[in-house]
Amino acid sequence: MIESGNVTAITEASGIVSAITKSAGKVFRKYELVKNTGALTETITASVENGTVFYAQELSIVLNKLQANTRNEILLLAQNTLLVVVQDANDKYWLLGRTQGCDVTGGTAATGTAQGDRSGYTLTITGAEKQLAPEVASGIIAGLTT
Repeated sequence: MIESGNVTAITEASGIVSAITKSAGKVFRKYELVKNTGALTETITASVENGTVFYAQELSIVLNKLQANTRNEILLLAQNTLLVVVQDANDKYWLLGRTQGCDVTGGTAATGTAQGDRSGYTLTITGAEKQLAPEVASGIIAGLTT
């Protein structure tokens, strides 16, 4: 995830993003999720009457452990419009918020009750785009976090 204002250019052709140029010194934040705790859904929303169609993007992620540094990042992310690159279970990468950006629109911070309960954060990140999310070429992923 990165604040959309920190991305200066995106090169895309035929639904494949081949380059993302960041402002100097800016990086994508990388979150390693525990398996089976994240989900991406893109919903086609169309109005036949109005002749419009858009794609509602919703990403749900879980970050285990309540921690000050994670808290501080969430505070920053929630105040900004974001671009998000998501890796799916098929090892494909997808760019959310390509033209309109994404927002943190919900979430929780919870300690849990029993010893086996999760202590951590759940975030919902949403966007609305004119097209389905483009795939991001795997060859550029390493450069996004450096």
